[in-house]
Amino acid sequence: MSAFIVLFVADICGRAGRQAAAYMVKPLREKYNADYVIANVENAAGGFGITAEMSQKIFSYGVDIQTSGNHIWDRMDIMKYFATKPRLLRPANYPGKVPGSGAFLDVAKDTKIGVLNLMGRTYMKDIDCPFQVAERELAALRKETNLIIVDFHAEATSEKQAMAYHLDGLVTAVIGTHTHVQTADEKVSRRGTAYITDAGMTGPYDSVIGMEVGPSLERFLTGLPIRFTTATDDVKISGVVITADPSSGEALSIERFREDFDLEAHQNKNQNVEE
Repeated sequence: MSAFIVLFVADICGRAGRQAAAYMVKPLREKYNADYVIANVENAAGGFGITAEMSQKIFSYGVDIQTSGNHIWDRMDIMKYFATKPRLLRPANYPGKVPGSGAFLDVAKDTKIGVLNLMGRTYMKDIDCPFQVAERELAALRKETNLIIVDFHAEATSEKQAMAYHLDGLVTAVIGTHTHVQTADEKVSRRGTAYITDAGMTGPYDSVIGMEVGPSLERFLTGLPIRFTTATDDVKISGVVITADPSSGEALSIERFREDFDLEAHQNKNQNVEE
C-alpha cells in the first residue's frame, strides 16, 4: 500500500486567512498529492471563533476536517452547528456535557484515519487533563486504525513536548497549534511519531500573531483592554505535510511549509473562489 499524505493547514486567522485558504488549499493539496486535509479554524471569524457559514465555506475549499481550540466558543451560534457537523472538532478534554466531539474517525483513499483535538492547560483554561483524555480517546480510535493525527492546541512548549513523548509510538503525529508562530523543530521519533511544537498561522504576518500592531502594542504599553482587530498585510499560508505508512500508522516524514499569498494576483487569474 502506498504512503498516506496528510496536509495540515495552520490556524486560519481572520478574513485574510480565509482568503488564503480559499485560493491555496486545493493547489497545495495537489502540490503535495495529499490524501487528507486538516485545518485549524478557531480564529477564522475576526481572530475569535468561527461561524457555521464560515465553517461550511472552509470545507468547500478542500478541507476534510476542522480542528479548533480555546476560541471555539467565541461565536455562540456555533453550538447548534456541532450537532450537524461532526467534522468540526472542539478539544476533547472539555467536560462531557459540552456540545460537539473532540475526535473523529474518517476514511480516505480506502484508509481509516483518526483525528484527535486536545487543548493544553498551562496558561490556559483549567479543563480536563489532556493527557488522560488522550489515553481514553486513543483506546477507542486505535481499535479502528493506527493512523491518528493529534492537534494539540496549547500555549506552553513544554506541555506540547511532553504530550509528544506521552503519545510516542501511539499516534502518527502530534501537531502543536495556538501560538501562530511556526517553529523549526519538526521531527519523526524513533517510534514513528511526527512532531512540531507549532504549525504556525494562515493569515497576516505583518501583525502581532494576526492582530493589528497598533492596538496590540497599546495593550502592552497601557494595560488597558484595547480591542483587537485582525491585520491584513503580508498574508501567508503555513502548516505541515506528514507522510505516513497507512498500515502501521508510523510517520515517515514531516515537512514544514509557508507560502506567500497575494489576493490580487489570484483574482487577476480569474479564479472564481467565493470567500
